[in-house]
Amino acid sequence: MASNHSEHGFNWLSLVPGLDHAPNHVVMAAGIVVVLTVLTSIASMQLNRRMKNIDEALVPESKLTFRNFFEIVAEKLYGLVEQVLGKHDAPIYFPLIGTLFVFIFSCNLFGLIPGFLPPTDNLNTTIALSSFVFLYYNYRGLRANGLGYLKHFMGPVWWLAPLMFAIEVISHLIRPISLAFRLRWNITGDHIVMGVFSDLVPLLVPVIFLGMGLFVSLIQAFVFCMMTMVYISLATAHDH
Repeated sequence: MASNHSEHGFNWLSLVPGLDHAPNHVVMAAGIVVVLTVLTSIASMQLNRRMKNIDEALVPESKLTFRNFFEIVAEKLYGLVEQVLGKHDAPIYFPLIGTLFVFIFSCNLFGLIPGFLPPTDNLNTTIALSSFVFLYYNYRGLRANGLGYLKHFMGPVWWLAPLMFAIEVISHLIRPISLAFRLRWNITGDHIVMGVFSDLVPLLVPVIFLGMGLFVSLIQAFVFCMMTMVYISLATAHDH
């Protein structure tokens, strides 16, 4: 089977000794985690420095900085989580949803940089993410409802319980597969389309597809997180 490098053309990692044969999605994902950690640390240091003066901290800054950029992103994400999961559960699940969104969106964006491959165009990455979501929402469901969580799988009519149980189990098992394949194929498709048109018409036209790629990257991160919140909401609901 062809390697990741040959399937997608030139890759900057092929020029780095020791990484030319390394799994692209692993190296890129690790690199993205490092970059996000550094950016978050910078934003945190700016916040701590500003909070030393309370009066100054309350006054909005006149220009965009790492700190207020992260504040804007966090505020919008928190509002979304609050709308879907409610005011009570938003503080509980916001760290997870926010982390998933920022990581997936950052992975998607790397596909827009020539010579880089997005980790999310590899099925190993998307399956790992969706499997974590699958385990997490079931864990939260069990924690919220105890063994009563199994009633989710039984349906409202007792004599249909065996049939409903089988249907519900299959439905739940399909969820991580659907999440993984939707994310992977949308990002892969966008990456291929942009690469083809960039090769055919290298001037001006790629800008249009960069804009489309940015939109796709945002939407796919949004959809993944929205479905995660829906699964958590269904699993932790008490009114069955």
